[in-house]
Amino acid sequence: MNNNSLKIVFMGTPEFAVASLEAIHKSRHIIKGVVTVPDKPAGRGKKLKASAVKEYAVSNNLPLLQPEKLKNPDFLSALAAFDADVFVVVAFRMLPEQVWAIPPKGTFNLHASLLPQYRGAAPINHAIINGETRTGVTTFFIDKEIDTGKIIMQKEVEITATDNAGSLHDKLMTEGASLTVTTLDAIAGGNIEEIPQEKLITPDTVLKPAPKIFKDDCRIDWNKNSDEIINFIRGLSPYPVAFTEAVHKNKKIILKIYGATALKEKTAVPPGKIITDGEKYLKITTADGIIDIKELQIQGKKRMPVKDFLNGFRQPENLELIP
Repeated sequence: MNNNSLKIVFMGTPEFAVASLEAIHKSRHIIKGVVTVPDKPAGRGKKLKASAVKEYAVSNNLPLLQPEKLKNPDFLSALAAFDADVFVVVAFRMLPEQVWAIPPKGTFNLHASLLPQYRGAAPINHAIINGETRTGVTTFFIDKEIDTGKIIMQKEVEITATDNAGSLHDKLMTEGASLTVTTLDAIAGGNIEEIPQEKLITPDTVLKPAPKIFKDDCRIDWNKNSDEIINFIRGLSPYPVAFTEAVHKNKKIILKIYGATALKEKTAVPPGKIITDGEKYLKITTADGIIDIKELQIQGKKRMPVKDFLNGFRQPENLELIP
């Protein structure tokens, strides 16, 4: 270990966090331990499934802790025993002060937005839903409030018209991993300049939150205009997925919509009406026009292009959306 390397405890759960963990592991810094969630039942068989971070830690022989409760005295003792300089948190959970106050050089978090905008659990989704053309990643020191600590570094990332939550996730995951290591290098060199988030908030600033998204939040409102609906679909694809309810032969079904484009057509047909030839296209009217569905999924079936859906769906002309 050289003078420019730091001893790290890494905390994270999903794939998004693995990129940062791997980047640190390949850097000059030393990972003393990894913290992730306990294995959870998943799938039809309810077999225990490890987090993506655990899978990486185990495959790379990194010391691992999976606490049920973060205030557990045994966990806190084990954490302190790692003797880390810094804790790094990426897509984990809210930490109690007993945890984030342990390391002498602090605990920092990687957040998938340009703070102070999009504080919360779903910054990637909300940025696209709101029609943003740029976002980014931020490293900041954790304090007592969620996502409000002093900013260390930021990197801006473009949101293109073709991005959805999945593609933007991957862009931010890659940029975030790089920023995490750059932040560690700066802390090791003692040349960081912490910026209080309050300094970035002017009287004209409108803060946009990014709260957790629940199933009912994913329902499409066809009374909105086409661009808003397209952004909504993009912002929820491929997960948790925008949906609409329909009736077919007196049976209620759910249609999950993964992709669509706005058409430059105007129509006198009220919003929420299906227009289809039964073979090649499935269009839906909005408040100011029409959108063309490209990819969807009916409950119990696979995700598929609209042509495949229409080929396998009997009498699609009888499909009606539920307002």
